[in-house]
Amino acid sequence: MINKTDFVYSEASEPHRIRTKKILKQFPQMRNLIGKNPATIFAIIGLVALQVVLAWVLRDQSWWWVFGAAYVIGAFADHALFVMIHECAHQLLFKGRSANRWAGIFANLPQIFPSSISFERYHIKHHSFQGVHELDADLPNRWEAKLINNSFFGKAIWLLFYPVFQVFRLSRLRELQTFDWWVVANLLVQVVFTTAIYYFMGWHALAFLLLSFSFSVGLHPLGARWVQEHYLTHSVEQETYSYYGNFNAVAFNVGFHNEHHDFPSIPWNKLPQIKKTAPEYYDTLYYHTSWTKLFFRFLFDREISLFNRILRKERGKVALTDVSKPDVEMEPATL
Repeated sequence: MINKTDFVYSEASEPHRIRTKKILKQFPQMRNLIGKNPATIFAIIGLVALQVVLAWVLRDQSWWWVFGAAYVIGAFADHALFVMIHECAHQLLFKGRSANRWAGIFANLPQIFPSSISFERYHIKHHSFQGVHELDADLPNRWEAKLINNSFFGKAIWLLFYPVFQVFRLSRLRELQTFDWWVVANLLVQVVFTTAIYYFMGWHALAFLLLSFSFSVGLHPLGARWVQEHYLTHSVEQETYSYYGNFNAVAFNVGFHNEHHDFPSIPWNKLPQIKKTAPEYYDTLYYHTSWTKLFFRFLFDREISLFNRILRKERGKVALTDVSKPDVEMEPATL
């Protein structure tokens, strides 16, 4: 067993830009998949309605029912809403940026904590500067990795309080704009919604929504998604991993993560077509087939710690172009 004390450093460029250019050259028809999916708004409306209805039904139920429903149903609904917020962050619903942001704010409602607008800021940087520690919020802090280390208890705590650890990462991302009127709007809408839930439904309903949020990103098989996407879980230094398991059916294909990084301008419903069109580029990569299996492996495998991430010190090693327009420069710092 190797007790890691630092991240894995790479001098190579992040892999997605290179693979995108190769795929587009060999399969130019892939461009036809790029576009918007306005029908996604109906999925958002349905998921928000589901969570509100469940909160209403559980308002007078025992705490056992509240916990059970949050773990078995609410977690999956909230996780799906995270995927919807992710779609909005990439402007994959409507042509207008404002319309996508309002859709993201609406999808954020049952999750209680206002995060949709902030997620957009940090997530787009993750794509533009993958592996650059001062700009990629998906990377853990050094103190975070040292604190959690590779112990079962530490990793369980990390999953349980995953949103809290993410908040602590924001202080190192000093180049990003963290506050504007969109953030205020997100906050105000969330305050009104949360107050209404408490006033009309009570503590049990509010607790159901809070627990659903916690389980959707934490100590739950769904929490393995955060490990699946970029943590080094094989002997090779593969930077991004996809998941091709059954949960994709209720997670809007979010497991197709290599495909998404290669083509972030393609909406969720068409991600499987990327792999189907260019299988030779994805079948040769390592991938996961079970979030549940990965969840337990992450907890018990001492070889996996938060240091199992690839970092790069040079920003120039990161491709700063729009993959939907491979020959056009973009400004990754602008949002």
